[in-house]
Amino acid sequence: MNVDAYLDRIRYNGPRNPSAETLRRLHLAHLWAVPFENLSIHRGEPIVLDDEALFEKVVTRRRGGFCYELNGLFAALLRELGFEVAMLSAGVYRGDGTFSPEFDHMALRVDLEEPWLADVGFGECFREPLRLDSREEQVEGRVAYRIDPGEDGRRVLARRDENGEWKPEYRFGLRHYAYADYAEMCRFHQNSPDSHFTHNRICSLATPDGRVSLSGMKLITTRDGEREEREIVDDQEYAETLRKRFGIVSV
Repeated sequence: MNVDAYLDRIRYNGPRNPSAETLRRLHLAHLWAVPFENLSIHRGEPIVLDDEALFEKVVTRRRGGFCYELNGLFAALLRELGFEVAMLSAGVYRGDGTFSPEFDHMALRVDLEEPWLADVGFGECFREPLRLDSREEQVEGRVAYRIDPGEDGRRVLARRDENGEWKPEYRFGLRHYAYADYAEMCRFHQNSPDSHFTHNRICSLATPDGRVSLSGMKLITTRDGEREEREIVDDQEYAETLRKRFGIVSV
């Protein structure tokens, strides 16, 4: 891997030693530079779960991706820098008390002096890595996160919003997997009408004070908890918004 090119892509010029502070700074830089997006699915562009193919897409072509792509490639970067990383299987909370199937989401475990949960591919989620073994709430501005014990040795990531209510985000195990284990669910999300990724185009990027997202033909901007929405009028404005707000031109 061309580490310098990757770090340039995420505009990172900080320390490279495998430490908790380096992980934190890399995590933030990645979230601020590489959008969560599913544009390949709507362009009929196959998603290949392979470090070389993902590097070409995210770094060379300056695109984004969804969880398998962003967390998979971020794991490869961390390994190049000397971190010990495991790709984890997660099921996303459905809102009815159940979770989606295994391998529906990829998260990362990073082992240093203590284990950390990292995730640069879940859209709006925690900004800085979370202490994996801590049961205390970990506060980020207006929200907080907590990792609770779940069934069968799995754990549940929960989020508390400003209203004070805790809600699950996803459930994950600690076993280490490889790209091939996610292949079936990756195909599902690219092709199935039952996948929410096939229903609507999304491109979303964290900012220091909020988030900017293109959902369908709507531009949504959040700053310090204040939300604004604006309709995109046509495909030309859509392409221009992708370029200006997300740095994407090769779609």
